[in-house]
Amino acid sequence: MLVGAIIGAIAGAITNRGAAMGWIANIVAGLIGAWIGQGLLGTWGPSLAGMALIPSIIGAIILVLIVSLVVGRTSKK
Repeated sequence: MLVGAIIGAIAGAITNRGAAMGWIANIVAGLIGAWIGQGLLGTWGPSLAGMALIPSIIGAIILVLIVSLVVGRTSKK
């Protein structure tokens, strides 16, 4: 879970949307993003606690961007 939080925080920092989401959302984004990234890109590169870091971070970035777009659209209505 700690690795998921770190991955989510990295993804939030890269996209500049992590602070608005909060720590719980960063953990969820990291865990789900890791699952998505490893499913799409495989398990290459360095790994920590069973998570391939590079595909996990890429998956979390994709997830954070999608969630921020959806939340941004619904909050504007």
